[in-house]
Amino acid sequence: MSALRVSRTHFPVTALGPGTRLGVWVQGCSLACKGCMSQDTWDPRGGVEVPAADLVALWREAVGRGADGLTVSGGEPLQQPDALREFLAGVHAERGDGDILVYTGYEESELDQKQRDAVEFADVLVTGRFDITRPTRLIWRGSANQRMVVRTDLGRRRYAEHLDHEPERAPIQVRADESGIWLIGTPRQGGLAGLERGLRASGLPVEGASWRLRSPGQSG
Repeated sequence: MSALRVSRTHFPVTALGPGTRLGVWVQGCSLACKGCMSQDTWDPRGGVEVPAADLVALWREAVGRGADGLTVSGGEPLQQPDALREFLAGVHAERGDGDILVYTGYEESELDQKQRDAVEFADVLVTGRFDITRPTRLIWRGSANQRMVVRTDLGRRRYAEHLDHEPERAPIQVRADESGIWLIGTPRQGGLAGLERGLRASGLPVEGASWRLRSPGQSG
């Protein structure tokens, strides 16, 4: 049985895909995109290891509470291909009409066979490294180079109207827990700085923001 190293999970997620979703953020990413809002998920030694079967049970519980989709982000999910495949296979086996959306910083052309196998059951992939120099208004994408790749009939039914959709405001959720305040979604350029200003104006200074962290050993 494989275990996926996970940064966090959350339900309900409404800002990364259609409907009401379970979100799973994996831990560990060596791509290190400049301006990434989730640099706290880069360190492969962080997070916790969660057996794939436990994550499937978490999905089952979320479905019982109304989930109609799963979003896997990170970190970089495809740097843990074996555990990711086991998790997604388990979800696929009992998902009903729920779709599976996976974010990856890799392009499809970069994937090796093990990584392709890992996303066999994904209905939709959002591919490509975050590029801070290429802002976009497209929903659920962080930069204009990122592509939403629809792979199944279910994906086409649920995502067709969203492929070129540019909402007036990017969907964002703000959550607070014992580790601090964290965001769910893909803010538009300048959105994070605006959030910091708003928090400071409310008397909540921002310290250790994840979009300003650096992975161990990174300089510059």
